[in-house]
Amino acid sequence: MLINHDTRCALDAVVDLVNTAAPGPDGVVREELADLAALRGFVERNDVSGVGDLRERDLTAVRAVRGRFTEVFAAKDTAAAAELLNAMVAAAGTTPRLTDHDGYDWHVHYFAPGASVAEHLAADGGMALAFLVVAGERERLRRCEAPDCGRAFVDLSRNRSRRYCDGRTCGNRLHVAAYRARRKGAAAP
Repeated sequence: MLINHDTRCALDAVVDLVNTAAPGPDGVVREELADLAALRGFVERNDVSGVGDLRERDLTAVRAVRGRFTEVFAAKDTAAAAELLNAMVAAAGTTPRLTDHDGYDWHVHYFAPGASVAEHLAADGGMALAFLVVAGERERLRRCEAPDCGRAFVDLSRNRSRRYCDGRTCGNRLHVAAYRARRKGAAAP
């Protein structure tokens, strides 16, 4: 599947946003967007452009967008995901436009000039997810299969075989545990 740089960045931001309320190892969901400082950190970490001063209403709106993205990941089928995305993108006032800024070559922004950070995320992230749906690739939206994780990720592997949010942590931990269990079982009389 061919995904351009801007779509990849938008997908990464969606995953990061969804995971700001992902369950921890104990299964308890922790709020990582607890305040404006955390929202600023998210905006900087994801290089969200055109964001001015952030206010409490932005924090509330971004949490609402996060909830809608979470629903898309959990959608029972493609039609349900499409309905959610259509509503989100329409509510964001999507207005595609070509732009070249901050040293980046020409690319498309889907949010209107002056859009809030929530509208920006809903428009760009919603369109990135819509591209996956249109390509017949909705099954790439996944949750980590580690029993104590559940973080969201987009499986961009060639054969759609990724099972864990991070192979170096969740995947490796489970593989080591399985290896130890096999060794223990082989050593038992």
